[in-house]
Amino acid sequence: MTSTNQNIEQLLQLCKSGNQRAQLEIYNRYNKAMYNTALRIVKDSYKAEDIMQESFLTAFTKLNTLEDINMFGAWLKRIVINNSIGYYNKMAKHNEVPLDTVIYKVEDNSNDGIEEHEQHNEKVTQILDVMKTLKPNYNLSLTLHLIEGYDYEEIGEIMNISYANCRTLISRAKESLRKKLAVI
Repeated sequence: MTSTNQNIEQLLQLCKSGNQRAQLEIYNRYNKAMYNTALRIVKDSYKAEDIMQESFLTAFTKLNTLEDINMFGAWLKRIVINNSIGYYNKMAKHNEVPLDTVIYKVEDNSNDGIEEHEQHNEKVTQILDVMKTLKPNYNLSLTLHLIEGYDYEEIGEIMNISYANCRTLISRAKESLRKKLAVI
């Protein structure tokens, strides 16, 4: 076992007992990745930050329910994604487009969580920009599949659609993305 894993295990044990320094250390190690995950789904930097914060609070309060401490990162990411999808669904249900989102899209120069060494890659930037122009359910399904690495079954559960519908949705989303990229 590596010293980093051992260190995280020790920190998580301290977190279970309410040690705030250990919680801060865990937060500092995971916050950027969790923020980027939320941002790719909700497309609002302020809401992504709120979701990330809420997710950490949930994780720290429910840490005793985590069976395998080695799975903390994946477990935390799942909490962030579930909270982000919940917000996304709520917004889609109300069909609201907050002014902050419109302003954010106009001002957005971020790279949507792509690794630092890839952020200047024109192809990556171009694909992410075109993905933002897709229908919301296409964008969400492609983000979950291509960026977050979820399979069709998991995406179906998250989006509350059948496996077959999920495959069709992603296929259509990819085709739409291809067509828009071909025009550029």
